Amino acid sequence: MENTYKSAGVDIEAGDETVKRIKSLAKSTFNKNVISDIGLFGAFYELDLLQYKHPVLVSSVDGVGTKLKIAFALNKHNTVGQDLVNHCVNDIAVCGAKPLYFLDYLAFGKLDPEKAEKIIEGFSIASKQNDCALIGGETAEMPGLYSENEYDMSGTIVGIVEKEKVINGKKIIKGDVLLGFASNGLHTNGYSLARKILLEKYKLTDKISDLEYSLGEELLRVHKSYLKLISHLKENLNVKGLSHITGGGIIGNTKRIIHEDLSLNINWNAWKVPALFKLIQSTGNISDEEMRKVFNIGIGLIAVADKNDVESAIKLSNEVGEQPIIIGEVV
Repeated sequence: MENTYKSAGVDIEAGDETVKRIKSLAKSTFNKNVISDIGLFGAFYELDLLQYKHPVLVSSVDGVGTKLKIAFALNKHNTVGQDLVNHCVNDIAVCGAKPLYFLDYLAFGKLDPEKAEKIIEGFSIASKQNDCALIGGETAEMPGLYSENEYDMSGTIVGIVEKEKVINGKKIIKGDVLLGFASNGLHTNGYSLARKILLEKYKLTDKISDLEYSLGEELLRVHKSYLKLISHLKENLNVKGLSHITGGGIIGNTKRIIHEDLSLNINWNAWKVPALFKLIQSTGNISDEEMRKVFNIGIGLIAVADKNDVESAIKLSNEVGEQPIIIGEVV
């Protein structure tokens, strides 16, 4: 038998078919700054710098971890792309940046054009919601590295901020207040532990009391974008620091933006921990300390504000449909 790339597990036709399917999805996110078509070796983005004195580009790269295992098991692929874009957007938004464009990397064991289209549909939905162009990406087929029904993904985002308006936490002082904003479930962190514990006892299709949806649907809830909230707060208030709560939890992430001489006093009873986290904790017999280190336990974003600005911050948050909770202070 003649050896071909296809006999080695790589299907060039499937790659071409995928590109055809996703072109219109990516193009639907383009704005006037995108000046190239899909298919060139690089993606072109024209910067409009007239409104900036000292523009600074801010970038971040991330994945969605083993949350993908839930998507594989449920054969539901249109949400994990949204997770990835929103996660990346939040990571630069907390620095004060406005997202410009996003690039994705997708690697399959066996490339399924339909599956790829669903994933990229997720990228395009979230890119449009965050006013960000899905400007390019790479789709690879890697037989032997990933199993046939599995894939991995990562994303890179680039945004822009005025140098003087970078939010870096340097002005945070003792007595500043921590405002917490609700997460939409696990977001993209802690899935290895959650899966280990929950799937020993439950099926993803199980409907468990206190959970709104089936376990699988709860675990696939989309990582929330806080861009609209952050933009509204920073335009109208002196926000001293913002913390995106991912791996490492509330303390681990928020300590990154305060001076090492300062500490955080969190009132862990200030909010109601969502049922899914309680289920994970009780099923796995996990300590509070471990839960707080691994998961966001219901708080996906923290804003640090002067105590005199708290009322204004709450009012501004309410204007964009958010209900902040005072969860502690800087000490």
